[in-house]
Amino acid sequence: MAHKNTALKPRALWASRLGFILAAAGSAVGLGNIWKFPYIAGENGGGAFVLVYLLCIAFVGLPIMMAELMIGRHTRKDAVGAFVALEPKRRWWHTPGWISVAAAFLISSYYSVVAGWTLDYVFRAIMDSFSGESASAIEGMFSALLADGGRQSFWHLIFMLLCLGVVVGGVQKGIERWSKILMPILLVLLTLLFVNGMLSSGARQGLEFMFRPDFAKLTPGSVLEALGHAFFTLSLGMAAMITYGSYLSRNENLFAASTRVALLDTTIALMAGLAIFPIVFSVGLEAAAGPGLIFQTIPVVFSQIGGGHVLSIMFFLLLAFAALTSNISLLEAQIAYFIDERGWSRKKATLTIGILAFSVGIPTALSYNVMDGITFIGERSFFDSADLIASNYLLPIAGLLIAIYVGWFWSGSEEKEELVSGGAWVYPVWHWLIRYVAPLAVALVLYFKIDEAGLWAYLAHLFGGGA
Repeated sequence: MAHKNTALKPRALWASRLGFILAAAGSAVGLGNIWKFPYIAGENGGGAFVLVYLLCIAFVGLPIMMAELMIGRHTRKDAVGAFVALEPKRRWWHTPGWISVAAAFLISSYYSVVAGWTLDYVFRAIMDSFSGESASAIEGMFSALLADGGRQSFWHLIFMLLCLGVVVGGVQKGIERWSKILMPILLVLLTLLFVNGMLSSGARQGLEFMFRPDFAKLTPGSVLEALGHAFFTLSLGMAAMITYGSYLSRNENLFAASTRVALLDTTIALMAGLAIFPIVFSVGLEAAAGPGLIFQTIPVVFSQIGGGHVLSIMFFLLLAFAALTSNISLLEAQIAYFIDERGWSRKKATLTIGILAFSVGIPTALSYNVMDGITFIGERSFFDSADLIASNYLLPIAGLLIAIYVGWFWSGSEEKEELVSGGAWVYPVWHWLIRYVAPLAVALVLYFKIDEAGLWAYLAHLFGGGA
């Protein structure tokens, strides 16, 4: 009976176009833009990688984002309920919905721990912990944080509570209202850091590094990395865009809205690179510093430049806000399932998901201290195993199934109806991309991610009876 009652409730909608764009962009803009994009660009040669990344956004990421928003708006359901509504008899097609929600849950659990690192560094920056310290001492701060499970768990809890405090307010009074506050602050902080980078002595070197293609440094692995990151950074395959699309007005131009979100997300990633690389080059450090770029290299830079104290506070606040807007969308994707399909109240769903996600995140916080040496998949820690499952398998599998379903099995008349306001050319171009280009591209990423993990060799050994 509870399920029937919830079906009668009017669907919450975004109060404004700006609210949706900021919320959806907030979902897409996360640590992937500001933490991961700069260092993988650095590792893969800069300009050529950036060019391939932009092409992947345009020809793979954007079409799948449009498909996910379309599914959500058309059905007015959460990710699981959307596929149940579209395919009530062919239960196989419910799979991408379940995989998406599972990915959202797993990612939100460990993402909250990583986001807690940013809160810890906001605190360190406010306390001026980097000034006057040697490079080795500053770099050692991150190792000390990883070794302290209690401290990580504390910040994990604080961050999760901040996210839950937003989503419990609902679509308009919670997510949309806070997106209108957090995203402008994020953009102001990033702009100030970008201007600082452009005024530094390393500005020219940073611009050349980001935008002068050196195709000699571009490997097949770099192309796959760009494709995989384009997929991840737009929050695809994790139920967020389907859920946010379900709150979108029928009158909204789906192509225009999707394009604005993708452009904002991409612009922020590029601005982050141009805020970070120039100041890194200005003190003679390496751009290809790997994952330690943000938590080890950047604090060293701030300790060596004028105004570094203020800049460090701004930078880690930027990271924290980006993480907050992303994790909000991951939690909402899960909460919407329990509200839509189980008839739960928003408070009950929020509290349940919060407790579960926090609990599953604890082993991540303990991966490099109490649980150090305890391995799971392929000798990986719990954290690395969870990330492997979600990022390498669940997301691309969900994205692949969504692209195949929308491109090959969903009624063309329904798709045209959703895209008709975008212009006569939009549907045929989008349909060709979602039918052929996107599935092939995501399938390649999935294949090589499996190969990279050694799973193909393991399966061949298992079924071939090899020694």
